Amino acid sequence: MKTQEDPNQTGPQGNSAYQRLLDEIREGVLLPGERLREIELSERLGVSRTPVREAIRQLEADGLVTHIPRLGATVRSLSYSEVMELYEMRAVLEGTAARLAARAASDVELDELNVLNDRLAEADTGPVAAQLNRIFHATLLDAAKNRFLTKSMLSLQKALLILGPSQMLDGQRADDAAGEHRRVMDALQARDGDAAELAMRAHVHAAQRMRIRALQKRDRAIDQA
Repeated sequence: MKTQEDPNQTGPQGNSAYQRLLDEIREGVLLPGERLREIELSERLGVSRTPVREAIRQLEADGLVTHIPRLGATVRSLSYSEVMELYEMRAVLEGTAARLAARAASDVELDELNVLNDRLAEADTGPVAAQLNRIFHATLLDAAKNRFLTKSMLSLQKALLILGPSQMLDGQRADDAAGEHRRVMDALQARDGDAAELAMRAHVHAAQRMRIRALQKRDRAIDQA
């Protein structure tokens, strides 16, 4: 007997399409407000419309895509207040991760974080810096050893993808971030949870200020176009 298909289950092609669209949102190929047309996407991705439809459905469940009347599926745009709220939650969650890691991280994990940050400081290109920065934050989150915190952070990170390309593509921001990471690392190695949390919150707030400036610059450019 044929069983009813689970509407929340995505097949292999749907998973591939979903990951590619997720990457394109992260890299700024698909911008906030951009329509997701199934026919165009299926041709570009080289798959049928069914996996594209599955991928769009998953992105909608993630909160990255919304349906707008007469336009259909569209990459979600965030308001100024939503951007502020996202970064405030990031400061809370990553600050907590740093506090917990000061207590729970092994010496091996701290050594790995130091190596990653040294590589970030020496990175030649923006994409390499962006990747190293993601790995650094993921490694620190793992070092906090709290599965519920990890689940909350992964959900938030998906929402942050709507903001577009990493700020690490800017060489100066990458240099500044490495210095901010170093202050976090000094606190972690001292096993000072309070200082680690404060340093991480300062790091997130610095990223928040730069992101707001970038969004304001983009909005001005759109208004002048």
